[in-house]
Amino acid sequence: MTPASKKVPDHIARMIRVDQAGEFGATRIYAGQLAVMGDRGPDSAEIAGMAEQEAGHCEKFDALMARRGVRPTMLQPFWDRAGFALGAVTALIGPEAAMACTAAVETEIDDHYSRQLDRLMETGEDPELAAMIEEFREDEREHRDAALAAGAERAPAYPVLSAVIRAGCRAAIGISQRI
Repeated sequence: MTPASKKVPDHIARMIRVDQAGEFGATRIYAGQLAVMGDRGPDSAEIAGMAEQEAGHCEKFDALMARRGVRPTMLQPFWDRAGFALGAVTALIGPEAAMACTAAVETEIDDHYSRQLDRLMETGEDPELAAMIEEFREDEREHRDAALAAGAERAPAYPVLSAVIRAGCRAAIGISQRI
C-alpha cells in the first residue's frame, strides 16, 4: 500500500491542511507588503528573504498534501486575498507596521506549531510531519525575532495592531482546519 493510498487520520489531515493554508497565507502577506514597498522599504530585502522561505514551506506542504491525498482548505481563495490585503495595508501604514504584522503572525504560528509538535511528540505519530513542523517553527521564530529587531514594536498603535492580527490568525487557524 502506498502512502497516498493509506487513509490519513482526520487530526493529521487537519494539521496538514491548516499548516499549508498558513504558509500560503504568509506568502500572500509578504506579497502584499512587497507590492506596496517594492525594494524601497528599509526592510524590503529582509521581507523578500522571509517570503522566499515561506514559499519553500508552502511548496513542501503542497507536496505532502498531494502525496497523502489531503485536500486544501476551501477558503484558499479568501486567504489569498485576505493575506495580500493584510500585507498591503500594514505596509501602507509603514515599515514598522509591516514588521508588526510579521511579529504578530509569527508569534501565533510559533504557538500553533508548538502545540502541534507537542501532540505529535507525545503520541509518537507522524515523524515526517513532526520534523517539518519543527524545522518551520524555527524559521518562523527567526522571522518574528527579525521583525521585532526591525522595530515592530514602534508601529503606530502596536498593542492594538498586534492583538487584532493575532486574533485574526487564531480565527484563520480554527476555520482552516475544518473548511
